[in-house]
Amino acid sequence: MTPLLRRGLKGLVLGVSITALVGCGTLFHPERKGQMSGRIDPVVAIANGVGLLFFILPGVIAYAVDFSNGTIYLPSGHNAAGIDSLKLENDMDVASLERLLSDKSGKPVSLDSELLRVEEVESLDEALALVRMAGIANL
Repeated sequence: MTPLLRRGLKGLVLGVSITALVGCGTLFHPERKGQMSGRIDPVVAIANGVGLLFFILPGVIAYAVDFSNGTIYLPSGHNAAGIDSLKLENDMDVASLERLLSDKSGKPVSLDSELLRVEEVESLDEALALVRMAGIANL
């Protein structure tokens, strides 16, 4: 084997190994973290499977990371049509917001709770993932 061919093969093996280790759903779709189940994303599964073709360990690690993070699953299919939206007015005070949320949910709402977490998200999928990670299983 010529030195050039050997060097090329080493580079190819190294490149495929690195791709298999980092080419998983956790890097492709970090917004999916926290999903508990669903349909498996074939693109992520194939990317993880590339590691199994060349070396067992990178593929197994990629699958383990994706299953433990939930990033191997496709988004749940929840869309804005399935989520209630409320219009908030700029001059709304805390008491008005609590009444609005209580009326909508049918349960008393207190925004003074130390268990309350308010966070701005960029998408509905990210919001649902945060809710799932919080341990609320009814979504």
